[in-house]
Amino acid sequence: MKLISWNVNGLRACVRKGFLDYFHKVDADIFCVQEIKLQAGQIDLDLEGYHQYWNYAERKGYSGTAIFTKQKPESVQYGLLDENSESEGRIITLEFEEFYLVNVYTPNSQRDLARLDFRLDWEDKIYEHLTRLDEKKPVIYCGDLNVAHQEIDIRNAKSNIGNSGFTYEERERMTELLNAGFIDSLRYFHPDTEGIYTWWSYMKNVRARNIGWRIDYFIVSERLKDHLQDSVAHPDVMGSDHCPIQLTINL
Repeated sequence: MKLISWNVNGLRACVRKGFLDYFHKVDADIFCVQEIKLQAGQIDLDLEGYHQYWNYAERKGYSGTAIFTKQKPESVQYGLLDENSESEGRIITLEFEEFYLVNVYTPNSQRDLARLDFRLDWEDKIYEHLTRLDEKKPVIYCGDLNVAHQEIDIRNAKSNIGNSGFTYEERERMTELLNAGFIDSLRYFHPDTEGIYTWWSYMKNVRARNIGWRIDYFIVSERLKDHLQDSVAHPDVMGSDHCPIQLTINL
């Protein structure tokens, strides 16, 4: 089974930049996108063979997530914990026979950390959401998680300590989740490989020089580790300031 996750930073713009060519070429079983920045009726994607699930933000041109899956899920949820709504469109949970898939666009704590408290409250809720699901069946958790977990996950670690996406609090929340029975799938296969990033600033030559952050992840329940086949990033795929990431798993 092949899964793709990609923060497209505006799906309509990404479509104009070749999204559909990549979508059809990669032929994923499940394709998750974040930051779609659109409302219902603003795009019509003809994705033959895929079921489509959309979570639009109430605010126009902001946030939002979607999942395109060949296999129809048993259930769909658009919120955290027992809620089935979430105003910023940041989460979709699909239940399949053998696992849960959770697609997330994690809130950014913002440059001045004005939203750090909101972010940490989100982290507490997503932790409870994932661990609750994991009690029932294994979980595949993916998306733009807006944190570089370790120094290896960011090009200029020392100068970014304490900045949004690299605060102690945000990184510690990721550590707590991994300690609760989850695996960062890319680091499972590539524990010491430097230079693997998934987001680059639009500043001139930054992406060409690979001055980036790894903030997009596939995190899976630890009991799925023997089923994992590969977890990689595709930095050569353009169309967004993020690149797609891929998980291959035998289920």
